[in-house]
Formats: sequence, C-alpha cells, structure tokens
Amino acid sequence: RHAVQAHLERWPVALTAAGRKLLDEAQPLLQGLTRTRHALRQHAHGGAPRLRVGTGRTLARTLVAQWLSRLAKPLAGAQVEVVTRSMADIATLFERGEVDLLCGYEHAALSMPLAPQRFRFLTLAQDKLVPVAQANARGVPRHALDDAALIAYAPTLALGQLVNDHLERSGRTQAPRMVCDSADAIHEFVRLGLGFAWLPWSLAAADCKQGVLTPLGGRAERIAFDVRLYRPKARQSALVEAVWAASAA
Repeated sequence: RHAVQAHLERWPVALTAAGRKLLDEAQPLLQGLTRTRHALRQHAHGGAPRLRVGTGRTLARTLVAQWLSRLAKPLAGAQVEVVTRSMADIATLFERGEVDLLCGYEHAALSMPLAPQRFRFLTLAQDKLVPVAQANARGVPRHALDDAALIAYAPTLALGQLVNDHLERSGRTQAPRMVCDSADAIHEFVRLGLGFAWLPWSLAAADCKQGVLTPLGGRAERIAFDVRLYRPKARQSALVEAVWAASAA
C-alpha cells in the first residue's frame, strides 16, 4: 500500500487529452440520466416537485434552516429532503447527482473539491467560529483560552479542520480535554461548563446575548468562513432553478 501511494505521489494519475474529451462529451449524457432518474422519483412520490439538499449536520440546524425559511414561495407545494453527512460524503453524493444542491463551508483551509467546469456556486451566508465558555452571574468566563479545558471537534469534521488549522497557525499545541463528533453536543458541553470550544456564531450567538456563554479572546481568535450553495451548471428542474434564483436575489 505504501509503495503504491509513494508511486502515485511521484507519478500522479491524470486523464489524457482523449480522456478529457470523452469526459466532456459524457457529462451531458450523465446529467440527462440524472434528471430522468429524478423525474421518475418525483413521479413515485405522487408527482410533487422534490428538492434534495445535501449539507452538514450543524449547517442543517443553523444557516440551512434559515435559508429554507426564506424560500416559502418557490418551495410551495414541494417536498424538501435535507440529507446530512460529512462534507466529503455530501460532495460525493452531489457529484453523483443524488442531491440537487450542496451547502457547505468555504475557507482557505477547507475548500470543496468540485470541478469548476461542472458546478457553480453562490455565497449563501458568512459565519465565524468563536471561542466561548460558560459565564458566571457577573459575566466572567469559567475557562480561559490557555487552560486545559479545550473541547475539540473530531478531526473528521469540517469545523475540526478549521480549528486545527487556526491552532497550528497560531503556534499553539493544545491537547483537548474532550473530543466529540457533534457540534450540538459540544455546544451543550460548553453550556454546562465542561470546557470551552470554538462554536459557530450562528449556534452560540443567542446564548452569548443571554449571558449564558461569553466569547474568549479578541478578533484574532475568530475564524471567519463562507457558506456556499453549489449547483450543476447544466439546466436543472424548474424547482431547482426557482430556488437558485430566489437564493441569488
């Protein structure tokens, strides 16, 4: 296995000119098959228009929920299916045509590996990861950035990759007290005073306004990122096109 990996690193696999030509010519056919399969699935669900959105679990709860709430008109009478997985898995489903739209994070340390000749995007929202801790009655945080109470995301999570990149660039090696693969669970751990964590502001803002949590550090500790909505460049169903137009307005 290691020998094969080393060989591929020295001699990366790439399509020939003929292979690229075949791929370009095959894309319209594959996209047509995907649209046909989608239409058949809609018929099986009683003919109601159907929108399939792929995203991460935390985004589904926060920014995707807010986005869908603004789409009452184009989604009237439609069935919406929100599929949550890791961002890598969602990207695979999207490339296969198993979801119509993909909503994901965009950051220099975490970019979606989607072919620009096949897909396009718009920036749906902007968010940031902010270090927060439980606050006492006087608003004083129970933990500080330099204590040993970091609650970390599992490295398989996109948010975990963003925090790890930030800590590495800051020159800090911080062994976490706890590791979890759920931002919702980490949010609750912080609320209960078990430690501090970098939480999406869309998830932590209400608690900070109520004085339950308080931010730690200054602006340099905040990790800004975009939330992008992706679609295939090819013409999609009337519902997908309407949702895209409303989202871009």
